[in-house]
Amino acid sequence: MRTQEHIPVRLQDYRPYPFSISHVSLVFDLHPTRTIVTSRLIIDRKPHEWAKGEALQLDGVGLDLLSVEINGQPVAAQDYHLGEDGLTLKSVPDSFKLETKVAINPAANTALSGLYMSAGRFCTQCEAEGFRHITFWPDRPDVMSRFHVRVEAPEADFPSLLSNGNRVAIGQYDDGRHWAAWDDPHLKPSYLFALVAGGFDTLEDQFTTRSGRTVDLCIYVDKGAASRAIYAMDALKRSMTWDEEVFGREYDLDMFNIVAVSDFNFGAMENKGLNIFNSALLLADETTATDADYEAIEAVVAHEYFHNWSGNRVTCRDWFQLSLKEGFTVFRDQEFSADQRSRAVKRIKDVKALRARQFPEDSGPLAHPVRPKSYVKIDNFYTATIYEKGAEIIRVLQTLVGRDAFLEGANLYFDENDGTAATIEDWLHAMRTATGNQLHGIERWYDQAGTPCLEAISDYDAATQKLTIRFQQSTPDTPGQSSKSWVPLPISMAFFGPDGAPLQLRLAETDIAADDWLIPMASTSLELQFEGVADRPVVSYMRGFSAPVRLITNHSDADLALLAACDTDPFVRWESTQTIARNTLLSVAQSLAAGREPDVRQDLARAFQGALADAARDPAFTALLLRLPDVSELMQLQPLCDPSNLLAARAFVRSLLAEQLDAELSACFAIYDPAQAFSASAQAAGQRALMAACLDLLCASGTDRAAMRAENTFFAARNMTDMMTALDGLSQFGGARYHAALAAFKQRFTDNALVMDKWFRVQAMALCEDPLQTFKNLRVDPSFTLLNPNRVRALGGAFASGNPAAFHRVDGTGYQAIADLIADVDSTNGALAARLGTVFESCSRVNEPRQKLAKRTLQVLLDRNSLSANTREILSKIYDGLIA
Repeated sequence: MRTQEHIPVRLQDYRPYPFSISHVSLVFDLHPTRTIVTSRLIIDRKPHEWAKGEALQLDGVGLDLLSVEINGQPVAAQDYHLGEDGLTLKSVPDSFKLETKVAINPAANTALSGLYMSAGRFCTQCEAEGFRHITFWPDRPDVMSRFHVRVEAPEADFPSLLSNGNRVAIGQYDDGRHWAAWDDPHLKPSYLFALVAGGFDTLEDQFTTRSGRTVDLCIYVDKGAASRAIYAMDALKRSMTWDEEVFGREYDLDMFNIVAVSDFNFGAMENKGLNIFNSALLLADETTATDADYEAIEAVVAHEYFHNWSGNRVTCRDWFQLSLKEGFTVFRDQEFSADQRSRAVKRIKDVKALRARQFPEDSGPLAHPVRPKSYVKIDNFYTATIYEKGAEIIRVLQTLVGRDAFLEGANLYFDENDGTAATIEDWLHAMRTATGNQLHGIERWYDQAGTPCLEAISDYDAATQKLTIRFQQSTPDTPGQSSKSWVPLPISMAFFGPDGAPLQLRLAETDIAADDWLIPMASTSLELQFEGVADRPVVSYMRGFSAPVRLITNHSDADLALLAACDTDPFVRWESTQTIARNTLLSVAQSLAAGREPDVRQDLARAFQGALADAARDPAFTALLLRLPDVSELMQLQPLCDPSNLLAARAFVRSLLAEQLDAELSACFAIYDPAQAFSASAQAAGQRALMAACLDLLCASGTDRAAMRAENTFFAARNMTDMMTALDGLSQFGGARYHAALAAFKQRFTDNALVMDKWFRVQAMALCEDPLQTFKNLRVDPSFTLLNPNRVRALGGAFASGNPAAFHRVDGTGYQAIADLIADVDSTNGALAARLGTVFESCSRVNEPRQKLAKRTLQVLLDRNSLSANTREILSKIYDGLIA
C-alpha cells in the first residue's frame, strides 16, 4: 500500500502570527477563466521579541502571481520566494503596505473551495482554507482584519455584486461593466470572506432590532424561485428575535444577505453579512419540500445567523478550537428549534441523529476528541463529533450550572472576547467566572475521544426499605487514546411505583426528598441510597438524555414496559420503547442466525398499541415511538455482525407488527385527510409524520392491500411529504406500481434538481429488487453528475448509509461500487470524496470476511498516486482499523 506522507498540523505547535494586518482592500476584476485579484494590505510587525526578524509568509495555492509591491515599489525576484503553498518575503519593514496582484481561474475550480463558478455565477467558499485559492494571505483564523472589497464585472451577465458587510458605493463604466464597494466594519478572519456575482431573483424584507435599528434583509435565489424562500425569510426573522430575547444579542450591520447556490460542498456558510447556502437548505414550498426539509431550513438558517456572535464576532483562535463555534452554535440552533416546535420531539430527534452519526464515529477508526491534537486536512474534521457531540457538551455544562447561570456565562464570554479569536479555555473561563462553578473535569469532554458508558445498577431491599443505586462510568479505548478518566455527568432521575405513579424518595441520612433528581457525578463511581421506600421503584435514568452516554441498566422487561407506558419524561418513554424494540430485534436476529423459529414476546406490540391509543395527544411523538431502530443502529450493538441477518430480523418483526396491529394502524392512518390544505406548522407536520409511520408499518405486511394504499396515497398527494411517504412505502414492494410512481415523479420534477435528488435517494435506499444493480443503473442515468455534491450524496451516501445490507454484500461488490464512485469524485473534489469515504467506517462493525474484503478494496484506492490528501487521510485511518 502506498503511504504518501502528509505533514500533520499539531495543536502543540501553535504559534501566533508575527504580523497584524489591520486593513485589507481587495479589488476583483471578475472573469470566468481569468479573474484578476488585487490585494492591498496594511501590515505591522507585532511588538514582541519572538516576532523580530521573521519573514512574511503568506498562503497561496493555484495563483498566478502578476506583481508584488511594498510601499509602492516592486519587490525584486530574489527578495521573495514563490512556492506551491505560498509566497514568502524574506526581509520586510516593521510597518508597510503590501500589494499583490494575481490571476485565478474560477471556472476550472471543481473543488468548490475559494472562488468558483456555479450555474454561471461567481461564488466563494473560504472555510476552512479556501481564501488561499483567491489571493496571498495568512489563511488562519487568528489573523483578523477589516475588509474593504470592490467587485467589478459586466452588468448584463452579473447584475448583482455582493460581498461582506454594508454596501457603501456603486457605479458604472462606459463599457457596460459596473462595480460595487462593500465595507465590513468588524474584524474578521479570511475564512469568513464571501463574494457572489450573478443574476438572481430576490425576496426582500426588513427587521427592526430591539434598539430600533432597521436591517434590510434580502435572499438571492434562482430566477422564479423567490416564493420558495418565504419560509427561510420567516425563519431568519424568528432567529433574529430569538437571539435578542434569549441571549441578548442584536445584529450589528445595516443589511443581511443570503444567497442560494446549487453547487456547494457543505450545507451553508456564515460569512459576515453574506450567508451562502446550499439551495437544498433554503428553498421550500409544499410541492417540492418535505417536512424534514422545512425543519432543516429552519435549523440551518438559525444556525448560520447565530454564528454572527458565536463564530463571527467571537471566532476561534485555530482550527483545533472548531467546536467552540460549531458545537456552541448547534446547541443554540437546537434550543431555537425546540422553542419553535415540540421540545420533546426535537430532543429525541437530536439524540437519534447523535446516535446515528456521532456514536459510530466515536467507537470506530475515525474517533477523535472534540478538540483533536492533530490533523492532516482540516476539512476532514467537520464531523459529527465536532458539531453534535460539541453541542452535547454545551448542554451538559448548562445542565450542571443551570440555565440562568449558563446564559450569564455565555454573555460574559461574548463580551470578554468580542472581536477576538478565542479558545475553549476562554469559553470555560467565562463560564466559571459567571457561575462560580469550577466545573472540575469538564476539559476531558473536549480532550477525550469515545462515548462514555454509564452503568446504573439498582438494588431494592424490601426488609430495610432501602434502594441502592450504584453508578460506574468508563470510556473505551480509541485510536491513539487509552486509559480514559472520568468526565462530569449530570444524572437526571425520577422514580415510579408498580402502578406507574411518580414517587418522592428521600436520600439516606438526609432530609432531602424529591420526585425529580439531578445528581452531578464527578468520579468514576457513585453510590446513592434512598430510605423509607415502601415498594420496589422503577428508576427513570438520564431523563431528557442529560448526558451523551451509553446507558446500561438492570431494568427487567417489565420495568421497560412500565416506563414505556407511564414515564412522564418523553425521552425516557421513547427510549424505553426503543430498548424493547432493540432487544426484540437482536433476539430475533440470533434465532434466525441459528436457524430457529423466533419466539417474539408481546412487549413491543403492547408498547406500540399504547402509543397508537395516545396518538391524538402528540402525533409527532407517537410517530417517533412507532419507528423501529434501523440496521445501522443495530450494527452498533452487535460487534462483527452480518448486516443481512439484522435486515432479515427487522423485516420479520415489522411484518409481525403489521399483522398484529393492522386494525389500530389502519384506523390511525384513515384519520389523516390528504386533501386538507397544507400547513408547515409543527402540528400539521406531526399529523403527516404519524400517517407516514402507520403506512410504513402497514406496508411491511407485504399485502396487495397495503401496496394499493401506498399507490393511492402517492397519486392523491398534494404535498411533497405525502408523496415521498408513499414512494417510500412503494419501494418496499418494487414491481409495476413502484416503477410507475418513479416514472411519474421524474416526469413531473425532471427540471427541479433538488427534487430529483429525492428521486435518486429513495431508489438508492430501497430494499426491493437488486439494490446494487439499481445503484449501478442510477450512476449512468443522464441526470447523475459527479460535479454536484448534492447529487453525489443523494446516490452514493444514501446507498452506503441507508442500504447497509447491500453495501456490505458478502461478495464485496457493494464496497467496490462505492470505491469506484469515490475514485471518480476524488479526481475533481477531494473534500467531497473524503466525506463519501467515511461510509467505509461502518466496515469495522461487520464480520471478518466482510472486513477483509473492505480492506482489500481500500488498499486499491490507497495505492492510487493521484488520491487527494483529504481522501487518503480518511481511508488510511479506516484501513488501519480493519481486520487484515
